[in-house]
Amino acid sequence: MASLKDLRNRITSVKSTQKITKAMQMVAAAKLRRAEEAAEAARPYSERMHAVLVSLADAVRGSDEAPKLMVGNGRDDTHLLVVCTADRGLCGAFNSSIVRLAREHARRLQASGKTVQFFCVGRKGYDILRREYKSQIVDVVELKDVRRISFADAQKIGEKLIERFDNGDYDVATLFFSQFKSVISQIPTAQQLIPADPGEEEDAAESETDGTTAVREYEPEESEILADLVPRNVSVQVLHALLENAASEQGARMSAMDNATRNAGEMIDKLTQEYNRTRQAQITKELIEIISGAEAL
Repeated sequence: MASLKDLRNRITSVKSTQKITKAMQMVAAAKLRRAEEAAEAARPYSERMHAVLVSLADAVRGSDEAPKLMVGNGRDDTHLLVVCTADRGLCGAFNSSIVRLAREHARRLQASGKTVQFFCVGRKGYDILRREYKSQIVDVVELKDVRRISFADAQKIGEKLIERFDNGDYDVATLFFSQFKSVISQIPTAQQLIPADPGEEEDAAESETDGTTAVREYEPEESEILADLVPRNVSVQVLHALLENAASEQGARMSAMDNATRNAGEMIDKLTQEYNRTRQAQITKELIEIISGAEAL
């Protein structure tokens, strides 16, 4: 049985840990507010960019002038998985859930005979993936020194991805991140980034929502607009993923630190109860010894 001194030291240690987790929870709550606002502000822009691409894609579909970033290079042999995670831990299963989704996708591709490469954005994703796929990681980008994510940060990543695609290093790029829903709900998401997959259903849904079927005319020609818009869309989608990740990370950290604080409180209660019982038993033992000695005299 632990001594009273050991129990006091453990109680003091757990109380110190509880103060740290409580402070981290409060810091995450403050950061979450700003990160959530940034993510919500970026969503309309990303969605509108997607809608414009849908409209332009319909106009140039099947044309030789369509950019390769939209229609692909005609091959489907090498896949680049862009895994966006955090640079820090202590945020529950946030990082591991994104990596798990990417790993499952990679295994399906490898089972079908495809070559898989990884582009890690965030240190934690790299730390997990290098245990199994170290030789397949082509680049790592860390954003731990960036206080607020901006378009310039996403553009640097987008330019690296486009440069690798132009060099023929891969054929398809898929983006993995966590979509923020609430403090207790972050959804790991996979989104095809290159070639762009605008689809048709969302455009139809938008027309129904507007109540009109608009006829759009573009100046200059659609192909010229796409030549500039599609590379920009890569950076926009990366920015959207980074902002969603930032909000999801703080939400996950807030929940994890809240649970840790509660668990520390429960442990303190149990240790305090054990300390009181041990102290009471020791006092009782000493009283028995005193009474026994007095009777012996």
